[in-house]
Amino acid sequence: MTAILVIIFNILFVIFNLLSMVLFIPFLQIIFPDSQEKAVALVKPVYEGGFTEFFTYCSQSYHYFMQSMVQNDPKEALLFVVVTVFIAFLLKNIFRYGAIWHQSQLRMAVVRDVRESIFNKAMILPLSFYTEEKKGDLMARMQSDVGEIEIAVVAMLELFFREPFAIVINLIALIYWSPQLTFFSLLLLPVSAFIISRIGKSLKRTAKEGQEQMGVLFSTIEEGITGIRIIKAFNAIPTMIATFKKQNLRHQQLITKAFRKRDLSPPLNETLGVLVMIIIVWYGGTLILNGDATSTLNGKTFIGFIIVFSQLLRPIQGIATAMGNLNKSKASQDRINAILDAEEIIVQKENAKEIHQFQHEVIYNHVSFKYKDEYVLKNIYFELKKGKKIALVGESGSGKSTISDLLPRFYDVSEGEITMDGTPIKDFKIHDLRAQIGIVTQESILFNATIKENIAFGSPEASDEAIEKAARIANAHQFIVNLEHGYDTNIGERGNKLSGGQKQRISIARAVLKNPSILILDEATSALDTESEKLVQESLEKLMNDRTSLIIAHRLSTIIHADEILVLSKGEIVERGTHSELITKKGMYYNLCSLQGIHI
Repeated sequence: MTAILVIIFNILFVIFNLLSMVLFIPFLQIIFPDSQEKAVALVKPVYEGGFTEFFTYCSQSYHYFMQSMVQNDPKEALLFVVVTVFIAFLLKNIFRYGAIWHQSQLRMAVVRDVRESIFNKAMILPLSFYTEEKKGDLMARMQSDVGEIEIAVVAMLELFFREPFAIVINLIALIYWSPQLTFFSLLLLPVSAFIISRIGKSLKRTAKEGQEQMGVLFSTIEEGITGIRIIKAFNAIPTMIATFKKQNLRHQQLITKAFRKRDLSPPLNETLGVLVMIIIVWYGGTLILNGDATSTLNGKTFIGFIIVFSQLLRPIQGIATAMGNLNKSKASQDRINAILDAEEIIVQKENAKEIHQFQHEVIYNHVSFKYKDEYVLKNIYFELKKGKKIALVGESGSGKSTISDLLPRFYDVSEGEITMDGTPIKDFKIHDLRAQIGIVTQESILFNATIKENIAFGSPEASDEAIEKAARIANAHQFIVNLEHGYDTNIGERGNKLSGGQKQRISIARAVLKNPSILILDEATSALDTESEKLVQESLEKLMNDRTSLIIAHRLSTIIHADEILVLSKGEIVERGTHSELITKKGMYYNLCSLQGIHI
């Protein structure tokens, strides 16, 4: 509906814009009356039917009306023309503002919808997408690229629903006055259109480079802000500033180049238009001065012709500008579509099964996985029985985290399959599958919200009592109530107002509140000091009590009591058994325990 109103107001604007110009001709007739017009008796026109005759009848009626006024009282006629022209200009600008009023809502609604589409897609894209794409580039697409789309919306509305109509209606008036001169003028216009189109193609290439560079720039900013602690610690501030300066300069050069190309179109088009108008003035003037019998022009209508033709150049110039904006935005549209059209590797099967409760076991049935070409997991087989705890140990890069990421389908296996209670996890609804799993990672991912909102993340219906109970189990209640606003304390971006141990206990409380059937602990205590580790470990033991757990351990002392320990090396299980069994073998696990000083 909003788009229709924009179109209607633009059409009315075009009509009254033409009328405001055409109405100057009676003004000329009043100031410079022909002696022939004074002498000829007025004859009231008669409409005899027909579409074409209707326009002739309207023109003759207006001429009859004006001539009657001129002969009776020229001053009254002059006043009428002045008032009429003012009203036409007033209505023209009212309708123009009406178009802008509704257009502003439409353009921002499009921007809102595009941003929502990008964000929604970003939320469902697989983790592999983010290993290849920079976060800053994604932010640039949601900000600067979407801004180009906003400009393109306006350009498109004007390009398709205002300027063509303005050209047509102005052409009708010009043809009515002089078909011969109109045809001559149209022969000259394609030249400028050809030149502008060449600039547009070059502009698209430069605009795409500029938008890609904006993504690089955003990534540099994001890395600089996120890593400020390390940057300062390593005295790398000059290095980061130099890197940013280089990227910023490159962006400035590309955008300047794009602006110059885009802004070349209007003045070039105007210059060409003026050249065309000068040629038309010369040609039309010779027709009048030579008294060409085939020409219907006289001095006053010729001036009106020139006035209206100058208005014809405005929508043509508008189309050239709109095409420039569309060409520039086309590069942004391509970058946005690259996100929206990105393959959703993790897809849910049609008629996927529901799962409400984990009953028996999870089986990794000869699972292999590769991110690209090289396998990072090879022929992994183990059974995770309900209520049991399996620990994964091994050097960095051995595939421990990848194994845990396959269970909630952050990635899908390359070979083999994972089953839950005898059913391949690919057959379940993704939401239901992930509802069975709770995750506590090494890095506590918290959000810029209150402690209560972070604990209840994913469970917004949780009561205050349930939130407090979860915090008590996670050994977090005591430090929470000592904060200024208790559970309503805002913890800042990424929870930076809290210590590492406090953040981790909030993460554990979040997992407790979810009450998952299966718990994944990804080196949950490896980044903590001894005192914090003790508190967090107590929390984890409460959380794992009688719960199915898959534990990735860096500190082997935390998994001594696991029901089974899997030792990985280069993506393969090289040892398995309980702590005592593996110590007896005196293999890789034995060596790892020795290195960490664990009592054997």
